[in-house]
Amino acid sequence: MNGEEKMKDRRKGKYIILLAFLLLLCGCGRGKELETGGYRIFYLDTDGTQLVEEQCESDAGTVEGKVEEVLSLLKAEPDTIDYKSVFTDNVKIDSWELYETKLRLNFSKKYRKLDAVSELLLRAAVVQSLVQISGVDYVCFYVDGEPLTSNSGKEAGYMRAEDFVQNTGSSLHNYQTANLTLYFSNEKGDRLSREEVSVRYNSNMSVEKLIVEQLLKGPSAAGDKAVIPAGTRLLGVSNRENVCYVNFDEGFLNVAEKVNPKVTVYALVNSIIDGGETSQVQILVNGETNITYQETIDLSKPLSKDPKLIEKRQE
Repeated sequence: MNGEEKMKDRRKGKYIILLAFLLLLCGCGRGKELETGGYRIFYLDTDGTQLVEEQCESDAGTVEGKVEEVLSLLKAEPDTIDYKSVFTDNVKIDSWELYETKLRLNFSKKYRKLDAVSELLLRAAVVQSLVQISGVDYVCFYVDGEPLTSNSGKEAGYMRAEDFVQNTGSSLHNYQTANLTLYFSNEKGDRLSREEVSVRYNSNMSVEKLIVEQLLKGPSAAGDKAVIPAGTRLLGVSNRENVCYVNFDEGFLNVAEKVNPKVTVYALVNSIIDGGETSQVQILVNGETNITYQETIDLSKPLSKDPKLIEKRQE
């Protein structure tokens, strides 16, 4: 299965979110600005399937200034790897106009390139963030000057916070199967041993996170060794700008038994790049990258795949 086919399969699995995510509700608004004068700004979680919120302070005085402020916060990448901006695939807002309490946003053409899940999450995040401003009650989306419409041609119209409800994922049980290539240590601990596995998993989980969790479980082939030290906790996995960020606790710094440090690091890197959608991997320990793993491997920058470490199979 090539990369394009894998991506299509993953997106199919995510479409179930549409049924549970967007509901028309009555009387459940999130309210206006917080008592502190700040806002709840909505971002994507690490798997890109749900929204998370962070409280941000406000410095602007006018309604227009607050609109600019919230839009800037929404578009900027947060400082943490635990979540990311909903403005993906170079989508931009070309202009906006406030008429009384109705805000019109005009997006660039690239908005139309968003898949259904990403589009819905962006729309929910933008609307729920902006209507907290006193003086903004409704938000309407335009794309290249034309009103946003559904596949059936119906206009989205003016939206409120009440038009969206966040899905926690607890009621979703949509599973699919992934065929993964994982790398562990060979018996000598000096080369990477390849394993092909088939795993059934919840489609709300990113494939990159699935890969790391499988590596944590260890190999199934006789003679192969685990590459991640026992007891290591995975703190988070996220993708940003073609880099997969994998964050472990300090247990990762322990030595995997009789395994070359380079084998441990590139078992992670090669497995994620082969099975995921990124070309580099950044390993973190408690959110830090200023680390030389086992005094051998520099983890301060993202790493690319190293195929030279893979043990050749005997014919």
